[in-house]
Amino acid sequence: MTGTSYMEQELHSQPETWQEAARIGAAGGPLPKAGARVAVVGCGTSWFMAQSYAALREGAGLGVTDPFAASEAFLGSDRGYDAVVAITRSGTTTEVLRVLDAVKGRIPTVTIIGDPGTPAVELSDETVALPFADEKSVVQTRFATTALTLLRAHLGEDVTGSVRDAQEALSAHLEPAWVEAEQFSFLGTGWTYGLANEAALKMREASQSWTESYPAMEYRHGPIAIAAPGRVTWVFGPAPEGLEADVARTGARFVCHARDPLADLILVQRVALERARARGLDPDNPRSLTRSVMLKEPAAT
Repeated sequence: MTGTSYMEQELHSQPETWQEAARIGAAGGPLPKAGARVAVVGCGTSWFMAQSYAALREGAGLGVTDPFAASEAFLGSDRGYDAVVAITRSGTTTEVLRVLDAVKGRIPTVTIIGDPGTPAVELSDETVALPFADEKSVVQTRFATTALTLLRAHLGEDVTGSVRDAQEALSAHLEPAWVEAEQFSFLGTGWTYGLANEAALKMREASQSWTESYPAMEYRHGPIAIAAPGRVTWVFGPAPEGLEADVARTGARFVCHARDPLADLILVQRVALERARARGLDPDNPRSLTRSVMLKEPAAT
């Protein structure tokens, strides 16, 4: 595939969308306050951003925060949640809508959404709309990272350095070995584990690549057996002590950068795009995927 794809245009706009999201997040708004017990739900990419947000919020001492895939959310009254945060680019994903409907009137909800003209708005008590980060490509890039930037800013983080690193990641050199690699393992710790999951998903979606993801400290408990020459082990954030040497002994390529981990995800998005192009694939319309999963509701009996 040649020419500029929607994916390429959208991933390159991230420094600007992050800045706007940071402004919104720092202003407060309806997102949960410190001390609230929160469940955060999403599907696919949004679930992985939920994982990162939950780790960041708990790590900052702001309250219990549990991430769930929307299809597997445990939100019974005995769990005592003060709020549910939903993340959805399309606002039409069936599993997210089911969660919002199930807790309506019982647990306050706030939805971070890309398209504000969708059913999720009607089912949510509050919304934070990010239409400037919505996308035409099926493969998510900027909406996910912009939503997480919003949440980081709301938690009190100064994301100025993250935006600066995002700009640098857009021009950083892409190693030919990354584009040609047979397999990738993405690793993270704490909030960056969600980024590792998202990096693996992005590579699978855009370029049909063989990718895996793990908590960084778990990698040596079995998964390192897959490491070999022609394969890549990529760590988001600081690497656990001794891991680089362990990977080097396998002959795999070890990657770990000093830039902000969310900005490093942009570099992975670029690699996924180039791998798709090298394979003649359309990253805007991946095989078997659609912009939103909308399931048929069971027939009434």
